[in-house]
Amino acid sequence: MPFYHDTKQLYAVLQTLFARIGQNSPHAADGILRARLVIRLRTSEPEGEIALDGRQPPLKSHFGPAAVRPELDIQMSVDTLHRILLGELQLGKALSGGLLKVKGPILKTLPLAELFQQGRRYYPDILRELGLTQT
Repeated sequence: MPFYHDTKQLYAVLQTLFARIGQNSPHAADGILRARLVIRLRTSEPEGEIALDGRQPPLKSHFGPAAVRPELDIQMSVDTLHRILLGELQLGKALSGGLLKVKGPILKTLPLAELFQQGRRYYPDILRELGLTQT
């Protein structure tokens, strides 16, 4: 059974996570901003779409279909994303294991590493704050 019950619950957690990263670790988006990247993360189980727009500071996040054209399109299950954010699965292993599919220049995934690293710092606390148990 997937960790998140629906897209609304997923978006609530990720909006809180990106806000926390923006407040406490704004440098985490520097690589995306330097590269002026637009990244779309599409999830399954539940289906969702998150766009990170780094064309100009500050990094903007859009939840749901967005009118921005991504240079990098990443697809994964929400449970894979959950495991990455808990630190149970490394981004590189998810990619090499086929759990994460990337359309676009694979080297452009490198700026995501810092964002995910900072996300791991806050994600477990956010789950607890929102009353979600880790499974």
